[in-house]
Amino acid sequence: MVDRRGRLELVWVNKDDRPLLEPRILLEEDSKSYPPGAASDNMLIFGDNLLALKALEQDFAGKVKCCFIDPPYNTGSAFTHYDDGMEHSIWLGLMRDRLELIRNLLSEDGSLWISIDDNEAHYLKVLCDEIFGRINFVANVVWQKRTSPDARLGLGGAHDHILVFAKDASKLKFRPILRSDKQTKGYRNPDNDPRGPWTSSDFTAQGYRPNQMYEIVTPGGARHKPQAGRCWKNIEPVFRQLVEDNRVYFGRDGKGVPRRKTFLSESEGIAAWSWWNNEDVGHNQEAKKESIVLFGAADAFATPKPERLIKRVLEIATDPGDLVLDSFAGSGTTGAVAHKMGRRWIMVELGEHCHTHILPRLRKVVDGSDVGGVTKTLGWTGGGAFRYFKLAPSLLQKDLFGRPVIAQDYDAAMLARAVCRIEGFTYAPSDIFHWQHGYSTESDFIYVTPKVLDAEELALLDEQVGRRQSLLVMCRAFRAHAGRFERLTVRKIPGHLLASCDWGRDDYSLPSARLAPEAAADY
Repeated sequence: MVDRRGRLELVWVNKDDRPLLEPRILLEEDSKSYPPGAASDNMLIFGDNLLALKALEQDFAGKVKCCFIDPPYNTGSAFTHYDDGMEHSIWLGLMRDRLELIRNLLSEDGSLWISIDDNEAHYLKVLCDEIFGRINFVANVVWQKRTSPDARLGLGGAHDHILVFAKDASKLKFRPILRSDKQTKGYRNPDNDPRGPWTSSDFTAQGYRPNQMYEIVTPGGARHKPQAGRCWKNIEPVFRQLVEDNRVYFGRDGKGVPRRKTFLSESEGIAAWSWWNNEDVGHNQEAKKESIVLFGAADAFATPKPERLIKRVLEIATDPGDLVLDSFAGSGTTGAVAHKMGRRWIMVELGEHCHTHILPRLRKVVDGSDVGGVTKTLGWTGGGAFRYFKLAPSLLQKDLFGRPVIAQDYDAAMLARAVCRIEGFTYAPSDIFHWQHGYSTESDFIYVTPKVLDAEELALLDEQVGRRQSLLVMCRAFRAHAGRFERLTVRKIPGHLLASCDWGRDDYSLPSARLAPEAAADY
């Protein structure tokens, strides 16, 4: 379908149904952070990933350099840790909601990498085009995930896709990757150049440019002109400078077609391309072996990603110290590799394997006892820390009579944090004024209290706020005419909040729903 602006639009059943997400606060459990009490920017969040992304939005919008996600592929196959199959339209809607939040979290020069297979890859590409804009599509990386064909299919499936999108392609700058030993061996030094080993490349370019069509006379006396349809790569004065600096090779006899020399000592690496073979970045069997070493054969993850694959992504998309996000943490591979590479990380996982798999894995990384994956390659010996968080329960619940009330788990401080987040205020309690719990501007503040306020208390607040400031007062109830106070806006909890969120919903995860024949029209 084409929208009113002429853009291709993907349509599915109930596309316009969007959840009213409650922006939850995060609660740290120090006993699960590691080491306990350590300060760290690394965060492991236990809870629904859609709610967690919403919880991160206020503090981390525009700060994530790279997001790698490996969502359920919607193949209809049941997994131990995920039910990976649902109606196509449901899958698209749930992915859309998460991708929109991820885009908000990415920095202007950030990128998103999504691992997916053929079952949904092409629909997902169009969906991402809508959210990120087609102009911000970077590449479809094809990863050779197998070492042999899948005999069940007759035409063996050998690859997965990794869709790569930029927040803003004009600001994106990827890093060159390190050369492999195999690539380094291609460097030679047949002319004993003091700058060391080098490799050569074609000195011609496609096309016709009059000032790049000159004749070259080699040191051995041979004469060369560009072949039909091609020209030299540089104009003649630049070519002569390269010759003078011994950066052009004419073969052992000095009569060959000129080739440009590139020295290993001057190379930071090579540009990555979109075909990643398993020899360079690992494969499914390698990932499964890594999982068995970490967790034992009985508890190994069914569909992990090899650490070398994540390392390649982070080499290209990040620098040390950058923030990496994975909201489908699985067994924790992204965080483990990011930690070893000196990146900051945030991971989100709802399943109990957050505790049975991810926590022990990350502790091994911190201790330096994780000997698998890319540990040896990176020379990792341990260090750092991470903090464990869980999503706070929903702020509002119903009492025995079905009336909405503030959840009993919330004390005054939690209530203030939660309401600040819901109302869009930055939570920043003042040490001087008890009524300053947060701010939206330099002169607009919020005060949150579970108390019932009378006219005298409100009048005192109005006086303390002063003439050039304003205060939003959120309280359980008040006994006064709210309009009489010039600098106050007074609202009740929970009445004022009821319509703003879907209260009491803790799980927006991907459900298991097999596609029925009558749903085929959704495709």
